[in-house]
Amino acid sequence: MTQVRVKGFKIFKDRHGKLRCYHRATGHKIDIEKSPVGSAEFFAECETIRAIAEGQKAKAPKAGTLGALIQTYFETEHFQNLAEATRRDYRKCADFLEPIKGTSIHVIDTPLVSGIHDKAAKKIGWRRANMVRTLLSEVFRYNIHKGLITANYAKDVIPKRRPRDQAYANRPWSIEERDIVLPPAKPHVRVALALMMNTGLDPTDALKLRKDQIDEDTIWGVRGKTGEEVAIPISPTLQAALDLFPDHEAETILASSRGEAWTYNGFSTVWHRFKIKLEEEGLIAPGLTLKGLAPHGSHHTSRSRPR
Repeated sequence: MTQVRVKGFKIFKDRHGKLRCYHRATGHKIDIEKSPVGSAEFFAECETIRAIAEGQKAKAPKAGTLGALIQTYFETEHFQNLAEATRRDYRKCADFLEPIKGTSIHVIDTPLVSGIHDKAAKKIGWRRANMVRTLLSEVFRYNIHKGLITANYAKDVIPKRRPRDQAYANRPWSIEERDIVLPPAKPHVRVALALMMNTGLDPTDALKLRKDQIDEDTIWGVRGKTGEEVAIPISPTLQAALDLFPDHEAETILASSRGEAWTYNGFSTVWHRFKIKLEEEGLIAPGLTLKGLAPHGSHHTSRSRPR
């Protein structure tokens, strides 16, 4: 059999004697059973993979550009340790900046960033515009010590204010709404709502709380976006909900009806169905959200847990 060689691809036999092939630069594999080596299908696969590789190379940000700075920041440990939701938001902001990713570092200054901020506010709203500003601030801050940019040009850009006539996305629950929603909720939903309601933690952080974070009458929580540890007293309402909640095997304080740790999407789905039913019965007004559960103006002590 004539040995076939294709530039950029490795063709070899594995330890079981099975013929395999992959593209060295990208790791893309070719299914030899579907496209035998030397066949027209095989060479067509090679060309397709080459085209994909060239496309990826063309999309990669060039050194000395805004796109390269953003990519460098996304590779930092700081970015990798952010909450999943924050990373997702930052990547959406990077998508907005995609058309200007080729902007040279040498022309970046505060007036330019302010202009980007203003344009973002018109196109994607004041809240997202402020997120774009925050991303750029983090990008510049974490690239200064690498010698890739000389200053944080987003730091002095003034954040946009919420328009006066715009309602809050997550309005606080009224006391009446809390009294209406908690009693009919099933135990595994009631305890989750009571936990969010009485701790002020973001739903994502509350669902991740572990049993070993309860120390007598205190919950030692961590805010996902800041990493700040907070001491949260267990209120009588929360204690009552915890007492009525059946034991389960999950490591988390909260669990589904199957005794498994909640995912954010899983709890959101259950909550939405429950909320819609209450709305249809005319018991609550539309607009209640899990993020609106935090007590208005709630503050918890920030300190280290006793060892």
